[in-house]
Amino acid sequence: MRCRSGFLSDENGSSAIEFAILAPLFFLVVFSMLGYAVYLSASHAVQQITADAARTAIAGLSLRERQHLAEDYVKTVTSDYAFLDSEAFSVAVNDSPDNPNQFTVNIYYDASGLPIWQLYSFAMPDSTIRRFATIRVGGI
Repeated sequence: MRCRSGFLSDENGSSAIEFAILAPLFFLVVFSMLGYAVYLSASHAVQQITADAARTAIAGLSLRERQHLAEDYVKTVTSDYAFLDSEAFSVAVNDSPDNPNQFTVNIYYDASGLPIWQLYSFAMPDSTIRRFATIRVGGI
């Protein structure tokens, strides 16, 4: 009986057991934060590229010219952003059906090439990032 009571009161190794229980949860939280940081960085970059492409496209006189300007801008600038592939972008410029004095630049980015989908198997955001920017032609 004496041996059993000594075993139950011995605290050697309790830190190792606590670490073994909590470490997987800790690493899951840390890697989740890193994965979402990469995704949100790419999402913010796509939004910035969309806004800048719309500002660039304002110089076009026709819808076709605006489309060409926006596509050229996206191909030129994507090399400046980490994790973004210029081949994964899809650009569409459309006139507004409600207001003939404005147009919208829509950009779709296939983010399935980001490293977060190869590393994680739990819930992550949609692999397609969709952003748009509307520009008024001719000022206020």
